Amino acid sequence: MDIASLIGFLMCFGMLAFGIIQAAGLGGVGNYIDIPSAIITFGGAFAAVMTSYSMSDYLAGLKSIKLIFKAPSVNTPDLIKKIIDLSNVARKEGLLSLEESASDMDEPFLKKGVLLVVDGTDPDLVRAILETEMECIDSRHKNTSGFWETLASMGPAWGMIGTLVGLVNMLNNMSDASSIGPSMAVALITTLYGSLLANWICTPTAAKLKADNAIEMMQKQVMIEGLLSIQAGENPRVIEEKLKSFLAPKERESAGTGGDEAGE
Repeated sequence: MDIASLIGFLMCFGMLAFGIIQAAGLGGVGNYIDIPSAIITFGGAFAAVMTSYSMSDYLAGLKSIKLIFKAPSVNTPDLIKKIIDLSNVARKEGLLSLEESASDMDEPFLKKGVLLVVDGTDPDLVRAILETEMECIDSRHKNTSGFWETLASMGPAWGMIGTLVGLVNMLNNMSDASSIGPSMAVALITTLYGSLLANWICTPTAAKLKADNAIEMMQKQVMIEGLLSIQAGENPRVIEEKLKSFLAPKERESAGTGGDEAGE
């Protein structure tokens, strides 16, 4: 589990609760709760997003919020170590020996690439197949993060709609001066709800999904370059240095493997 996202969500709620209680006291918390405003803002925003997607994509988009709490299943330095191990096996025993290694792999993309290499597929075709799959995965992930970006834009928009509805009601009752203040407060609550939906939930979720996708795409690029290098018969030490260029300098030491075997 990625605890940073959970802590972030809870801290946002904590900061909001602290600000409200400090300003209005515990008794004033009820001033920030208005059911009609919530229905207009949240109901309108989610309904508008539903209009923009098919039902299956809409439901998948809602469920995707769970992904931001999951830690990445693949560690890039460990992935590079695994590829270097494969290169050492292929160097000593030949490419066909990788088929046995593929049967134990949990990463389907890497397993697919290894099997393509073992089958003797042309390197250009291996690259084309894997890059096409990578682009399709990237497209699906962008659609998912786009769902939350769309919802983030709808939240403040429907908050403003709710504010306008409240202002209309307020202006229709200008004869009662004592109702102007409470009516204005209720009108502004919808804007608050819209901002919370966008900036507490949707925008951070979209940003996290994009960041996770960027890491996954980089890892798949590492797999492609590593497998093609193995297929080309490159020295494992050369492959290691090539793949370590994908890492930040502080991560490169932890990815070092196989150097001694490469020289055998």
